[in-house]
Amino acid sequence: MHAETGKARKQPGAARGGVDRRTLIAGGGAVLAAGVGAGAVALGRGPAAAPQPPPAVPQTPFHGDRQAGVTAPQQPATLLLALDLAPAATSDGRTALRSLLGELTGVLADATGAGPADPRLRDGEPARLSSLVGVGPGAAARLGLNVPPALAELPAFPGDRLDPARGGGDLVVQLCAADRWPLTVVAELLGGAAKSAGATVRWSQPGFLPRTPPGTTPRNLFGYKDGTANPNPAEAQQWVWGPPGPYEHGTVLVYRRIRMDTAGFAALPEDRRDLAMGRRRGDGAPLTGTAEHEDPDIYAKNPDGSYVIPNSAHVRLSSPRLDSGARMLRRGYSYDDAPDDRGLLFCAFVRDPAQFTRVQNRLAAKDALNPFLVHTASAVAYVLPGAREGGVLGEGLWG
Repeated sequence: MHAETGKARKQPGAARGGVDRRTLIAGGGAVLAAGVGAGAVALGRGPAAAPQPPPAVPQTPFHGDRQAGVTAPQQPATLLLALDLAPAATSDGRTALRSLLGELTGVLADATGAGPADPRLRDGEPARLSSLVGVGPGAAARLGLNVPPALAELPAFPGDRLDPARGGGDLVVQLCAADRWPLTVVAELLGGAAKSAGATVRWSQPGFLPRTPPGTTPRNLFGYKDGTANPNPAEAQQWVWGPPGPYEHGTVLVYRRIRMDTAGFAALPEDRRDLAMGRRRGDGAPLTGTAEHEDPDIYAKNPDGSYVIPNSAHVRLSSPRLDSGARMLRRGYSYDDAPDDRGLLFCAFVRDPAQFTRVQNRLAAKDALNPFLVHTASAVAYVLPGAREGGVLGEGLWG
């Protein structure tokens, strides 16, 4: 490395980068005059126009055929919570549920409106709050509710280590927003409404997404894109939303809390991670393709006869090709509850939860990711059709 040695010579004022003192004094009047002249010109033009504020971000409407917690763009923060009704006779339970749904509708509609009653929701940037409310299979059976016949609890899967206190529930609510603040406030309001109706909060679970440019697929804590193969609108009409009739604008939420051994997975060489997933981490493309949204060819083989996407790859075992083309709408989030407890909040929407059961049975049998995953909580809920203006969620439950 070259270094300068010796003392620097003193440079004359005219050669220095600064302004000579005598020059500054002599030219001070000219400088001042120039400043005044510039001000006069500006004053002559009149006051400068104030910068225009950015266009307002519209709030996500609460009312509609379908609940916005399924249809709105996925937001960076989520909070799931489950409520249990107080034990009661069937008639009393139906009355309590009807009352509770009315209270929840009021809270959620107000929170997404132009002027929320709670002042904590009026300040700051738009929250972009969206929500969904669903009824669990236990409450539906106990109270004789009008829900899709396919609604049922999931069976036990090999490897499950489910904590009952973290799953299930008579009602499941999911809140999504631009940040955690409005979720906390609205959850407090919902908890108060539940208490007034004799219900209790069974569990709650926050989650988050990484910063992701609009229109791109977010990544999970393994670093892979999660949600690439979601259905298009026509496929969603067939596989996600109910058939024409009373359940047409409803769907079923399958929720799984999955602890991930992120450090153990990261210790694998990158090529082994890609083989376990069936996709490349960098661009999200399947091992048989060159772009993220190409359909994985699970039947493509290498010259030696082995599958390009291995038999145990996650993408292969969850492929719609193995399930008559059926697809789930996945809107998952990451969670980080402790140094040894972080992972994925798997949230999938399906017409029939048996679809998830078929996929999970294949994954539980031989998914290459199994050594790094543990399912610790589970819930199923019939996501009610949306509420019209002036209406209440769950109006079709009583027929």
